[in-house]
Amino acid sequence: MIWYFVLILATGGERIAELVVSARNARWSFARGGVEYGRGHFPPMVALHTGLLLACLAEVFFTARPFLPWLGWPMLALVVASQALRWWCIAALGPRWNTRVIVVAGLPLVRRGPYRWGWLRHPNYVAVVVEGFALPLVHTAWITAIAFTVLNAVLLLAVRIPCEEKALASLEVGAE
Repeated sequence: MIWYFVLILATGGERIAELVVSARNARWSFARGGVEYGRGHFPPMVALHTGLLLACLAEVFFTARPFLPWLGWPMLALVVASQALRWWCIAALGPRWNTRVIVVAGLPLVRRGPYRWGWLRHPNYVAVVVEGFALPLVHTAWITAIAFTVLNAVLLLAVRIPCEEKALASLEVGAE
């Protein structure tokens, strides 16, 4: 169980690194006239993602969930893959990537990295969805996996993605 605690702690550290990058990028965007959309849904997103990490630990600890190698190792591979995809998205978007929804008028849509194909407008959310079920299942925390997946789906589909689509629609159509 100690190694799972370390994995969750490392994931929390990764989230802190994201917030540092996001704050720097928000300053960049606002300095260029960036406009923020959907400010009200950001606190629930933070609470949900923080809750994921805490619930992973709580479920494993309080219910004595076992590590099942046939499930845990493939889920760990998915967690690592989701992190790689997340940071590929961050690198591709550069200073425009943010945990908030901030757009700078006049900038073309990014068409590099995982955004180059166009058929998947939000590849970072693929990483979020995969990590959301895989991280708990590394140590068979299936209640957390189901709860996060359902709550995240509601938040993404009903709130976040429509907000981002509205923000993206405000940009001039173009490609980098």
